[in-house]
Amino acid sequence: MVDEDPVSTNPEHYRTLFENDVVRVLEYRDEPGDRTTPHVHPNSVMVTLSEVRRRLTTEAGQRDVDIPAHRAVWLAAQRHAGENIGQTTTHAIFVELKGSAAGDAGPSALGPDL
Repeated sequence: MVDEDPVSTNPEHYRTLFENDVVRVLEYRDEPGDRTTPHVHPNSVMVTLSEVRRRLTTEAGQRDVDIPAHRAVWLAAQRHAGENIGQTTTHAIFVELKGSAAGDAGPSALGPDL
């Protein structure tokens, strides 16, 4: 099985801030034009510390996402790759759920439920 944990696949962008049996908290940073390789997120809450302008690519297609700074949004479990299509640094925190609350990263998910 291929490791698609974002901390493993894209360590230059993701780092673990906290982890226990219930949640894992990740910090994410990138610069305009940066891309991530395909990776998986369980059900999560994403908190944007900066504006987030991304192009998400999944097996189901592409979706552009634009989320203002200082928002909390639900992120359904998903597998995707991303690209910073904005003009500024992206900075966000992910609170990933574990166990039965983690969900299944199906191929049809296309980003945050806004």
